[in-house]
Amino acid sequence: MDEIPLSVLFGALLVLILLSAFFSGSETGLMTLNRYRLRHLARDGHRGAQRALRLLERPDRLIGLILLGNNFVNILASSLSTIIALRLLGEAGIAIAAGLLTLVILIFAEVAPKTLAALAPERIAFPAAFVYGPLLKLLYPLVWAVNMVANALLRLIGLRPEESTNDSLSREELRTVVLEAGAMIPKQHKSMLLNLINLEEIAVEDIMIPRNEIVGVDLSDDMETIENLLAHTHYARMPVYEESIDQVIGILHMRNVLPLLRRGELTHENLRKVLREPYFVPEGTPLTRQLLNFQHEQRRTGLVVDEYGDILGMITLEDILEEIVGEFTTDPSELTRGVVCTDDGAFLVDGTASIRELNRKLKLTLPTDGPNTLNGLILEHMETIPEPGTSLLLAGHPVEIVHIKDNVVRTAKIYPKLEGRQPSETAH
Repeated sequence: MDEIPLSVLFGALLVLILLSAFFSGSETGLMTLNRYRLRHLARDGHRGAQRALRLLERPDRLIGLILLGNNFVNILASSLSTIIALRLLGEAGIAIAAGLLTLVILIFAEVAPKTLAALAPERIAFPAAFVYGPLLKLLYPLVWAVNMVANALLRLIGLRPEESTNDSLSREELRTVVLEAGAMIPKQHKSMLLNLINLEEIAVEDIMIPRNEIVGVDLSDDMETIENLLAHTHYARMPVYEESIDQVIGILHMRNVLPLLRRGELTHENLRKVLREPYFVPEGTPLTRQLLNFQHEQRRTGLVVDEYGDILGMITLEDILEEIVGEFTTDPSELTRGVVCTDDGAFLVDGTASIRELNRKLKLTLPTDGPNTLNGLILEHMETIPEPGTSLLLAGHPVEIVHIKDNVVRTAKIYPKLEGRQPSETAH
């Protein structure tokens, strides 16, 4: 070593520090790669992404290779710095060399390259993947021996490194990914994605048309009444029943009855002939499942029934799609059905109105994890039948009971949300 010029030793030391920086930075870059973007780039044919993905299939081998190389160059750098210090300063220089080398490696071979790799992982990881592939094959026996010992220690605590990691996202994690996508996803598309994620948590009874609001054809009525209903209805499909909605005999599509009306051949018997068999949906069915059921059965309308077979309401394909994309209709009367805007900015609302529909149309924040209607939410909150004039707070919205009939809140007045007040406050 005494014959080697100091310039060569300093040059070798510089190379070793650069190699240490490469190992440190590439380790951080490869480990912080976005796995979903990595798979996307690999499927698109990006060679660097494909190589990085293959390396990350067995992270224990990759980490073993990186640490093997990093420790080797760091120890070699320490030995060279000791030789240089001895030649320049004698034995007193050993401590100085150790301190300086520690500072240099910390700044230039650890902190700086790892910070760079954390900020731009792909710029570091993809080129490094071209180096690590052949290097892993070359040093595989040594890496295998090191990993065999390390993996045996990990198995003692119940970990199996050879098993691939689970990168699947939960519903809440996926919702967070969408929310943090920023400008990459337009606001409207982001809202649709969030609604689609939430669809699994919503059941058919949450958005169905309640039983008392179902518009249908009663075959016990005379033909003049039925013709008048069919001529003025704006529904494309209606249930047909006898005397009671529980006695549904079929679903009527207007396109099948219009020819009969045009030819003047509409009779009770002919009406029965154009009916389609009713389709029943059990309560509690998630909207995601019902959407698939509609597709499989080639249906657009279903009658929601409880465990006893009693009809609770009606669900349509349009109702489910509106939960994803928002309202289809542009008819102002449809947008404000059961809702009247007052001069003071409040809303007079029918107590049977759906909470989800109110939240969507009026931009409210009423809770949707309990009763489905405003009346049900008020009764659950009050735990008694309120008197007209009673005031309460629901999720920060002041609500005033206007009209009670048959133990049901028929009309309530909802004011804009008050900030800084607790939803549980109630006043009479």
